[in-house]
Amino acid sequence: MTTLKVFFQSMGSILTNPVFLFHLSWSTLLGIVVGILPGLTATLGVAILTTLTFGFPPDIAIPMLLCVYVGAIYGGSRTAIVLNIPGTPANAATTVDGFPLARSGMAGFALNVATIMSGIGSIIGAIFIVSLAPALGAVALKFGSWEFALLAIFGTIIAGSLTAPKDPLKGWIAGFLGLMIAMIGLDEIVSFPRYTFGNIQLYGGISLLPVLVGVYGIPEILTSLKRVTKAEVVLDFSTRGRKLSYLQTIKKNALNLVRSGLIGVFIGVIPGVGEDVAAWVAYDAAKRMSKEPEKFGQGSIEGLTAAETANNACVAGAIIPVLTLAVPGSAPAAVLLAAMWIHGIKAGPLLSIEHPEMIGYVAAAFTIATILMVLFGLIVTRLFLKILLVPTEILMPIIFVLCVVGTYVLNGRLFDVWIMLLFGLLGYFMRLNDFPAAPFVLGFILGPMADTNIRRALMLTNGNVSPFFTRPISLALIIAITLVVLSKYLPKRRGGRA
Repeated sequence: MTTLKVFFQSMGSILTNPVFLFHLSWSTLLGIVVGILPGLTATLGVAILTTLTFGFPPDIAIPMLLCVYVGAIYGGSRTAIVLNIPGTPANAATTVDGFPLARSGMAGFALNVATIMSGIGSIIGAIFIVSLAPALGAVALKFGSWEFALLAIFGTIIAGSLTAPKDPLKGWIAGFLGLMIAMIGLDEIVSFPRYTFGNIQLYGGISLLPVLVGVYGIPEILTSLKRVTKAEVVLDFSTRGRKLSYLQTIKKNALNLVRSGLIGVFIGVIPGVGEDVAAWVAYDAAKRMSKEPEKFGQGSIEGLTAAETANNACVAGAIIPVLTLAVPGSAPAAVLLAAMWIHGIKAGPLLSIEHPEMIGYVAAAFTIATILMVLFGLIVTRLFLKILLVPTEILMPIIFVLCVVGTYVLNGRLFDVWIMLLFGLLGYFMRLNDFPAAPFVLGFILGPMADTNIRRALMLTNGNVSPFFTRPISLALIIAITLVVLSKYLPKRRGGRA
């Protein structure tokens, strides 16, 4: 059965199931609310809901998490436009033109344009899930232990370099720290305890969810509580000052939409990069290709279109390597990957064999989430912006309680709560010192893949490392890793000698 056929069948089954639609609807609304609230992120939203979906079957739980992911990335545009504070990091580029539009009396128009462009970007992404994921999955079936080991290292290296552009070394340190922490517990081959220090609680390793909630949740809470300045809020949603209809706006930005959507998808496929990078790259491309670049930063519809199309298309792009390689393209996608494992779905090259319907099903759920996102965005999200009036000192303690309860529910162990708090302090220290969290989390997720496959590859060859350099895909990954590292330091050294 082709992926496209599964896609349409899944769409039909979801749309004709009222209970299913109800769960997807409130999940999308929850995601939008998470995105609206400054200080929360899509990653935290997906992580918290993951802890609450244990009672749901996988075919409902995974679409619910997709809805939260899609809704949160979109919801952040609401705050970016009316508050000049991105609700999630993915919406930072939206503030550049969104807030000036709101201040000029076009808040309602800007909110609706962002909603429409976000929906179009997500649809572009859904097309690529259906078309690109099966092809990438077929290539992934040719991977052996050598390729998977190097893929884990490559993902960590490139995530570190792209999320810490000022000092990629900090990104690599964070990534390899994650790889090292993933080694804690009984190894997967001979069950030998490593770095447990005699503590039986560590024999099973450190659970992923407490790490995710700690690294992303606690720093956000502490940072928000430290913020003392009161931002300007524009809640005038009139559409006065509108020069074009929405259809005319789409037609005028057609090329920008397609270009930004493609940028978003392909940046999403790159491991560990994420929606914020996609939005900035698309914004920069739109400015360079625009006939009116001087309007960017002053309230440009082109700039708003590029940012919101790209970050939502990037969501789909980030899901593609999750399904085909078990390598997340972004931090929220990393939590989604963990949730799939928790619910018994082993993402990766064997997904097309063990669950051949999953790619089409995920694409259908993603499309439904997009439709719900647009409907809610045009109808009810302006009411949710009143949540911005809730004081941070009231909201953040509530979020903290949800983090603690969600972490405890995972295994019913108080030990996991302490782990969450420990990694929360580590994440806060990393944030204060400009160590990015994304490569750390990606390294932690990919650690078992790197460890097991390196050891398995060496066992198959009796310690001979030559296949790492003689197998074509493996050699290509080694060359890519080398080029990424050299590209960050060779220009600086030349400049220093000049």
